[in-house]
Amino acid sequence: MVSFSEAQVLGWISAWLWPFFRVMGLFTAAPVLNQKAIPRRVRLALSLLIVIAAQPSMPEMPNVALNSPDALMVIAQQVLIGLTMGFAARVVFAAIEFAGEIVGLQMGLNFASFFDPMSGGQATAVSRFYGTCAAWLFVVMDGHLMLTAALVHSFQAFPISTQPLAFLSAVQPQVWGAEIFRLGLWVSLPVVAMLALVNLVMGLISRVASQMNIFSVGFPVTLGVGLTGLWLTLPMMQMPLTAALERMLGYFQ
Repeated sequence: MVSFSEAQVLGWISAWLWPFFRVMGLFTAAPVLNQKAIPRRVRLALSLLIVIAAQPSMPEMPNVALNSPDALMVIAQQVLIGLTMGFAARVVFAAIEFAGEIVGLQMGLNFASFFDPMSGGQATAVSRFYGTCAAWLFVVMDGHLMLTAALVHSFQAFPISTQPLAFLSAVQPQVWGAEIFRLGLWVSLPVVAMLALVNLVMGLISRVASQMNIFSVGFPVTLGVGLTGLWLTLPMMQMPLTAALERMLGYFQ
């Protein structure tokens, strides 16, 4: 007759249960993976698949009684770490969309806004275009694999414990807002510089040829130069996106 103790059963469950909550927290907040188009059953199945595939490379999980208050604290820690990792990746996408806001403002296209189903608010045309391109680049450059690798390494950097907020002192998520402005200005700077030069030339023309209606001429020229700048700089977006994503996920490794 096969017999096993409660400690053995708890050890088997702990090896799968705690990583599962961390993966689910990541899928809840990570860009692209948290879209409503992905059913919850698919997220659950993917989370279970990742846990099964990564379990041999994970450290040994502590045995925490499921009916104790410590189990609730461990679950809170796993969910918070997963949510924070997804938020770190979402900060990079917010920076790319912020760059689109800056470019659209200089081009004069920010008056055209529409509903964004991902954020639940209004988004401008250039910002939505940049966000869509960033989502495609995220999939093409295997961003989901980068998130999975960072998640597996996070068990080494932040092992399972009963202190759910202890990891915040190491990752410092309150300073990530500066990354939005830093990366956004980095991505938008070439196009903004081109548009600033065009506006300077238009200002000189308006002073030299005052009889010219600069408003009727300036908008098509600014729009054409802005679209040309988007066409020229769009292939170079992968480098800042990859560098920023690696830097943000490096906090968890």
